[in-house]
Amino acid sequence: MIEEVRALLDEYQAWLRDQTALREVDDWVEITTPYLDRHNDCLQIYATREDGGWVLSDDGFIIGDLEMSGCALDTPKRRALLDVTLAGFGVKRGGEGNALSVRASQSNFALQKHSLVQAMLAVNDLFYLATPTIASIFLEDVAAWLEASSVRYTPKVKFSGESSFDHLFDFVIPKSAEQPERMVQAINSPSRQTATSAAFACLDTRKARPDDSRTYAILNDSQSTVSATVVEALENYEVRPILWSNRDEFREELAA
Repeated sequence: MIEEVRALLDEYQAWLRDQTALREVDDWVEITTPYLDRHNDCLQIYATREDGGWVLSDDGFIIGDLEMSGCALDTPKRRALLDVTLAGFGVKRGGEGNALSVRASQSNFALQKHSLVQAMLAVNDLFYLATPTIASIFLEDVAAWLEASSVRYTPKVKFSGESSFDHLFDFVIPKSAEQPERMVQAINSPSRQTATSAAFACLDTRKARPDDSRTYAILNDSQSTVSATVVEALENYEVRPILWSNRDEFREELAA
């Protein structure tokens, strides 16, 4: 089993390396990643040398695109959500154009690049806060349902994976006499990409967690039907999909 998981991790890392392109732009290096935004365009970040290390930035693209799409982050609730999201990845916001950025050394460049890209994907997902796309914040809805269902949980728990990347889980339900530890991801916009990201987080952290630990993905199907390929992708990597519309079927399992 361990060798199978290791092979999957090696395959993922090879795909990531092969699908990444570099281009020099003045004093910066443009890094085109295989990760897609909600427009199905590849995410791009920029790297430059500074003070003996590196600065990585999205050049203000993510927040600028949100604002142009009608999702201005101009309310205290949205700004607070943005700050919490970025803090979870150690990413800063500021400077010209509200750029998202991190500083990296030679030794942690890959880790910081990974953190920036994951933060960009998470902030990109805030588009679904725009009216009338969604009336409430899905993560808050999931938390409220867990609490109403008497599910004990710890929010926003970060684990280090075998790849040395950190992975942030939305909720962790501790082990009980009846059930093992359960990690839960709330996916607001289910897609093949978000499913793959959740599956990789599960695979990468599995060795560091108890053998019987389980991972669940709660999928928001309130606005559109979740593709069968998304459900299949999660199940293939032993992540249990929970459609939001069917959440009550899992109430006892998570509360136990």
